Amino acid sequence: MAILSQTEAQDILKKVIGYSTADECEATLSGTLEGNVRSARNSISTSGATDNVSLAVTSYFGKKQGTATCNQFDDATLKRCVQRAEEIARLAPDSPEHMPLLGPQQYLSSPQSFAQSTAAITPDYRARQMGASMDYCTSKKLTSAGFLNDRAGFVAKRNSKGLEAYQRLTNADFSVTVRTPDGTGSGYAATDYTDVKNFDAARLTAVAAGKASSSVGAKAIEPGKYTVILEPNALVSNSDASLLGALMRSFDARSADEGRSFLSKKGGGNRKGEKLFDERITVYSDPTNAEVPDLTFAGDGRPQQRTTWIEKGVVKNMYTSRYWAQKSGIPDLPPPGGFIMEGGTQSTADLIKGTQKGILVTRLWYIRPVDPQTLLYTGLTRDGTFYIENGAIKFPIKNFRFNESPVIMLNNVEAIGRPVRLAGNLVPPLKIRDFTFTSLSDAV
Repeated sequence: MAILSQTEAQDILKKVIGYSTADECEATLSGTLEGNVRSARNSISTSGATDNVSLAVTSYFGKKQGTATCNQFDDATLKRCVQRAEEIARLAPDSPEHMPLLGPQQYLSSPQSFAQSTAAITPDYRARQMGASMDYCTSKKLTSAGFLNDRAGFVAKRNSKGLEAYQRLTNADFSVTVRTPDGTGSGYAATDYTDVKNFDAARLTAVAAGKASSSVGAKAIEPGKYTVILEPNALVSNSDASLLGALMRSFDARSADEGRSFLSKKGGGNRKGEKLFDERITVYSDPTNAEVPDLTFAGDGRPQQRTTWIEKGVVKNMYTSRYWAQKSGIPDLPPPGGFIMEGGTQSTADLIKGTQKGILVTRLWYIRPVDPQTLLYTGLTRDGTFYIENGAIKFPIKNFRFNESPVIMLNNVEAIGRPVRLAGNLVPPLKIRDFTFTSLSDAV
């Protein structure tokens, strides 16, 4: 039942709104068909699947609001869900930041956000892809741990003021870590797709395997400031802990206006319009981008449009809640889903060829904030760190702890490569000068 058509979903939501006796009512219906398979030591360790549709109803009486959920859709259950939301709303205190519901909205069309090839994935498909990954490692006498997860679903919204939204989405992501038999060499690779027609787990595993084999016998070099080439996996990830992810999450206007952000201006206000990055840095979001399509509406029903956040190093926009936009008299922009950083045409290999001396970083992990007002972060390299000399990888090196801010990092850009899709974003490899490594790490 997980993927309802627009008509099926809106028919349910119309009933829900019709049962409401509140001043205002909004309802969101979402469903997901999801499957996964996990491997460890070249063997399948777990697999699973979920099929779920869930309804959330929020009722409003004045500035009071209450939410109730259910996952059955007979008339009696729907009525009870609405009644429960209204009961909770009547007991709730007034919200000091209450905003009336939006009326009808115009949303962009993004049919490319759903691919039938991904929605049709079966357990056999997952087993074949993971099997090819494991077989590759077995043939090379390496050990792998991988995870493949795919999902297909929809989101539908409706409210008592006439707003109506619906969209289908698919996504599949795969990651694999490969180790040498003695555990001293490690490599990593990851990818994600809306449409899996070009997905090849074995090909990606070969990349991780190459890094694992090449990282054996790592040498220790002194910590300090180095020119680094950061692969996309070192810049973004599927978790919240990533340098560029942290940067983009900081484009919140309220945090900046209240003095809690690197975008805060001394004495009050924010730094919108200031040049804070290298002029080659341009970042935008676009829910209709063919490579990284996304939802065309935000959780509160606001339309998502193509929005430029950084243009040639200048802060162009910041996202905000509807309340803060109205209070501050600023553009009402919802936070983006994924983001796109413009780049060039060079591959990571091309960036290496153009580097006299430097360090190639495959991946960063255990990333933690140190100072939110300068966006200073610390973390570790892992899964393949290499010394570059005269345009070629010279030897593997032991991992480092780093202390760095993406703000400073994006002011020290020497070269920008070709963007690739990762974690729902388009991100290029970056060549950065004076990246700060503070100590050695025993991580592999």
